[in-house]
Amino acid sequence: MISLIIFVFCILFVYFYKVRYFKYWKERGVKHDEPTFLFGNNFKNYLFQSNRVELITDVYCRYPEEKVVGFYRSSTPELIIRDPEIIKTVLTSDFAHFYARGINPNNNYIEPVLKNLAFVEGDLWKGLNLQMRPAFSIGKLKSMFPLMIERSERLQKIALTKVKENHILDAQDLMGKYVADFIGSCGFGLDTEALNNEKSEFHQLVKDIFRPPHIQIIKFVLKMMFPILFAYLKFFDHVEKRISSIVNQVKESRDYKPSGTNDYLDQLLEFKEKGPVVLESIENFDAEGKPNHFEFKFDNDMMIGQVFLLFAGGFETSTSATSYVLHELAFNPHVQRKVQENIDRVLEKHDNKLSFEAVNEMTYLEWTLKEGLRKFPSVGYLMRKCTKQYTFKDLGFTINKGVNIMIPIQALNMDPKYWHDPEEFRPERFSPEEFTNVQKDVFFVFGVGPRKCIGERLGLKLSLTGLAAILSKFT
Repeated sequence: MISLIIFVFCILFVYFYKVRYFKYWKERGVKHDEPTFLFGNNFKNYLFQSNRVELITDVYCRYPEEKVVGFYRSSTPELIIRDPEIIKTVLTSDFAHFYARGINPNNNYIEPVLKNLAFVEGDLWKGLNLQMRPAFSIGKLKSMFPLMIERSERLQKIALTKVKENHILDAQDLMGKYVADFIGSCGFGLDTEALNNEKSEFHQLVKDIFRPPHIQIIKFVLKMMFPILFAYLKFFDHVEKRISSIVNQVKESRDYKPSGTNDYLDQLLEFKEKGPVVLESIENFDAEGKPNHFEFKFDNDMMIGQVFLLFAGGFETSTSATSYVLHELAFNPHVQRKVQENIDRVLEKHDNKLSFEAVNEMTYLEWTLKEGLRKFPSVGYLMRKCTKQYTFKDLGFTINKGVNIMIPIQALNMDPKYWHDPEEFRPERFSPEEFTNVQKDVFFVFGVGPRKCIGERLGLKLSLTGLAAILSKFT
């Protein structure tokens, strides 16, 4: 009898715990699908029948007349914003209410590899952002460019050899090795030879980040559904030790001090050596509303986190972007010819050598890369978390602190309202004549506002250089 009572109590507790917010959007007059017990509107995602991008895109398409649509991830209310003007307001002018990304389900504990710009929030994000931005300046990009050229020449040689020997080119694998090779050199000053080594540790590491064991996926679901109960579960512990080992080996070889090599890890050592800095808070204020000050110190966990972000963010975005463009060019030979003509014409002006200036002049190639990113963005949606109560004045309702905001990048990129015949692969849509303010307002594959990806320029140049190296020789 006692067991039965406990069982019934647990069922009732879980029920009321998970459905307590299910009237949230109805009370605010926001249209939404009817949520289901325990899962909300996220049932297919939790059962791996659909990913988050597909769910958000589906909701976006089913409510074509709405500026915003409600959604429940388990019991957590989220708001999908469809209107470009509201998106711009949330990400830029009202950033103070939405500076958090809300990716980490419980900010009381963040595992070391996630202590990076993409995952941390509030003052920790502000401190990291100020420290890391100089590492991605145009000057730093130019200093890294010779490493891109060297890796792109290797890429070109391997691709040509495979074609001459009638081997099938696996674009994703080939471009992944190219990016991993570059990360090894610019990140750690190491020649990993990922392009020539089928068992490259670096290439395998980045692949393992995106192909976690099944137990890690179970941990992820538990953390999402029960963030307090499973706060200390680590999702990336299967790669944490390997990343820490690489970082520690390089640090030890440099006597734990900057060595003047000017690579990414050397810059992180410089940040650590500078010691703590005092900054104005973006989340804590005094009684008069003035920001308090806080001390930011770059520590070892943050170093590991930034290296993880270089592996995860740098690898996946550039690999998927370039391999998808190559895929589209294979099915659109007329576009491929235009790309090759653009590359060869520019190279002829520069003694048939790739350079920073030459890549900058490959306009049609850049349009082609952006068209690939439009159809297949590396990040299919942006997420922000409301950090203090906020009122959508034009819509007439208020949301509470903690509500997630979803920006449907994939859906906006494929909406015929903004793009003529969006299924067609047509780089010309990014020409100055066609790429008007209408398209600019919905094309933000690297984000927009203060939390825009700081590695955008590096990612674009790395991708363009790799594509130019491969395509310039196939006429």
